[in-house]
Amino acid sequence: MDITIFGAGAMGVLLGARLANTGNRVCFIDQPRQVEEARRHGLRLTSAHGMDASIEKPDISVNPDDFGTQDLIILAVKAHHIPAVAPLLGPLLKDDTAILTLQNGLPWWYFYGHGGEYDGRRLNSLDPDGTIAACIDVSRVIGCTAYPAAEVVAPGIVHHVEGDRFTLGELDGSDSERCKAVATTLIASGFKSYVIDDIRAELWLKAWGALSFNPISALTRATMEEICLSPHTRWLAAELMREAQAVANRLGVHFRHTIEKRLEGAQKVGAHKTSMLQDVERGNPLELDALLGSVLELAELTATPAPLLRGTYACCKLLNDKLGAASRVAAQRV
Repeated sequence: MDITIFGAGAMGVLLGARLANTGNRVCFIDQPRQVEEARRHGLRLTSAHGMDASIEKPDISVNPDDFGTQDLIILAVKAHHIPAVAPLLGPLLKDDTAILTLQNGLPWWYFYGHGGEYDGRRLNSLDPDGTIAACIDVSRVIGCTAYPAAEVVAPGIVHHVEGDRFTLGELDGSDSERCKAVATTLIASGFKSYVIDDIRAELWLKAWGALSFNPISALTRATMEEICLSPHTRWLAAELMREAQAVANRLGVHFRHTIEKRLEGAQKVGAHKTSMLQDVERGNPLELDALLGSVLELAELTATPAPLLRGTYACCKLLNDKLGAASRVAAQRV
């Protein structure tokens, strides 16, 4: 496949390096600084499981015009960057170009192809002015739940901690050849991939943990294991999941795991820093609305009480504002 990945970060390099090493033509789009670093040093993936990979001279640019039309576009940027990325996709698109979304939490397209009373409704928390909807034809989108944990350890160097599963699904639940083709490509590159008929249930299952562990880790600087081993934060994570589960249930989504099983799975990940904690340590904006803001919007839509989710969001919002203020001060000093 001809594949362009937006974002040469943890997930982008994990996917891109292994896809490129199995014969796919992989290009990257990123910010000028990341492009410069990648061109100078290449992109390298290390793995706890012996599946290292590298691209010595990556095709990477800030300009999508450099690469021509693609078979597949992978959006491996944070959810809050998609409004800026969406207007750039045009030069990469041909009639059958598919777009794979990898963001944490719930996606902007949640109600597209959903059916029922909310079908086609835009989530204001994720696409407040409709930019994404205007720029991305939702019929191109393939939903994806990405389970690997990976960390950027140095510019252009990513360490794969654990997990290799990517679950795919069409937004309307249909069985499509393009989903099968993407899954086959991922499997050939050493990942596990499945096509399912209810991608939203799978997204909720992952978001269920992420909306709990990510904010708690950002506020406490604790790893997944530490959150689960402390009785206080373990309780809070469980209660946040309980509130989110009530929201999902009112939308017709039911979970195949218990809260306790989800907690046990998180504890087994070990001393892994969540993506939100990594962002805090780097002074980056937090992926707050995809993980919490969207769930609170759905809680209001379905009249579901969510006091702990709302309180956690308030604390993280203040933290996010402080990170932004610190970043602006640092930029002024430079």
